[in-house]
Amino acid sequence: MGHELYADPLIERYASREMAALFSDDAKFRTWRRLWVALAKAEQALGLPIADEQIAELEAHVNDINYDVANAKERELRHDVMAHVAAYGAQCPKAKGIIHLGATSAYVGDNTDLIQMREALRLVQARLAACLRALAAFAREHQALPTLGFTHFQPAQLTTVGKRACLWLQDLVLDYREVSRRLDELPFRGIKGATGTQASFLELFDGDHAKVVTLDAMVAEAMGFLSSLVISGQTYTRKIDTQVLEALAGIGESAHKLTNDVRLLCHLREVEEPFEKSQVGSSAMAYKRNPMRSERAASLSRYLMSLVANAQQTAATQWLERTLDDSANRRITIPHAFLAADAVLKLIANIAGGLIVRPEVIRARVEAELPFIATEAVLMEGVKRGGDRQALHERIRDHSMKAAERIKTGQASDLTERLAGDQKHFGLSRAELDELMRPEHHIGRAPEQVEQYLRETVQPLLQGAPTEPGGGAVTV
Repeated sequence: MGHELYADPLIERYASREMAALFSDDAKFRTWRRLWVALAKAEQALGLPIADEQIAELEAHVNDINYDVANAKERELRHDVMAHVAAYGAQCPKAKGIIHLGATSAYVGDNTDLIQMREALRLVQARLAACLRALAAFAREHQALPTLGFTHFQPAQLTTVGKRACLWLQDLVLDYREVSRRLDELPFRGIKGATGTQASFLELFDGDHAKVVTLDAMVAEAMGFLSSLVISGQTYTRKIDTQVLEALAGIGESAHKLTNDVRLLCHLREVEEPFEKSQVGSSAMAYKRNPMRSERAASLSRYLMSLVANAQQTAATQWLERTLDDSANRRITIPHAFLAADAVLKLIANIAGGLIVRPEVIRARVEAELPFIATEAVLMEGVKRGGDRQALHERIRDHSMKAAERIKTGQASDLTERLAGDQKHFGLSRAELDELMRPEHHIGRAPEQVEQYLRETVQPLLQGAPTEPGGGAVTV
């Protein structure tokens, strides 16, 4: 393509070739032809007068689509399905009369959409598994590294770097389960006719209901589905699209939260995302090392999340057995949702697999806040030594306020020195205070929680989980 027309950034910059290929014209129209072959074979097996020679002719031309004929016919007929029926028939003159026999446009249109979504969900599932593996490795490596926790982005109790990573990991585990559930439950539309009653097929088989049911099951099996819908209008319910896009939007939620956290930690210089040797952070400020991967993932995640409302409105506004105002919308929304999810997950795997931890920066921030955090332990130790709890609490409050005021005026905190000097109330030496203020004493069960979560939840989930094709390379 030249540079004179708009190029979709999801294709040109962000999503993988694998995902883009799943929604290509070749993938779509070859699937249409596979569906016509499956229908003809099943109809023949159930007694309709379709010759082996006709089926062989159809099979011989599944992949060599004559787009020139199809495009010309569509300009003439203003109907894409009939244009491709005509184009296929031009290549298969012996089988021309039995192509699309008994079917309506939704037979190829809707079933192809479901097949494409199934394959795309499998790729998303593999991308998610790659993210889980990368984050699990990161969490295990840093499961016991104390770091300052934040609530309201204000200093709070300590946690560990690995425990924080498990917060991100847990969200993506929930996404993996939801995507897997949608994949397992995704139905086939099957052969349903013009309004979903299968009337045309019942007529073809002279009123034999059993054969129509069998035909539906045979075509579903041929296309790799365990079952097809019993109930449909001309189209399958568009709620299925909404449910699938909700699963993808969930990935956007998780990715946005994760990348927000990474961006905050980059600001604190505690964690950095991967940065190429020659990468430029700013055109004006040469010293900058911006978290552009996380920013891009957040940006795409917001777009991904926005698409759910579109699918919901489409499902909500369908009329009776169907209207066509869903068609143009779905041609954009469904592929874009998968392309965006694909791009986001590639970025998350790349970020998670290359996060750089700065222990010295983390330690310095912990040590600056730890005297305040450890005051509860100091209080308890003072009580053990016979002190009055309320009186000690007041002394700690007074020392803390004065030490905090020093920090606000640009001076170093002297809280530890104040507590060590208050022998009358606490009777603790500096060595004893230092022992009480060791970071390892203030991380609770964070390392054990990480170990338990990885062992009981993540590892079983990843056993047999798919691996992503193409390595998930990211264009930076």
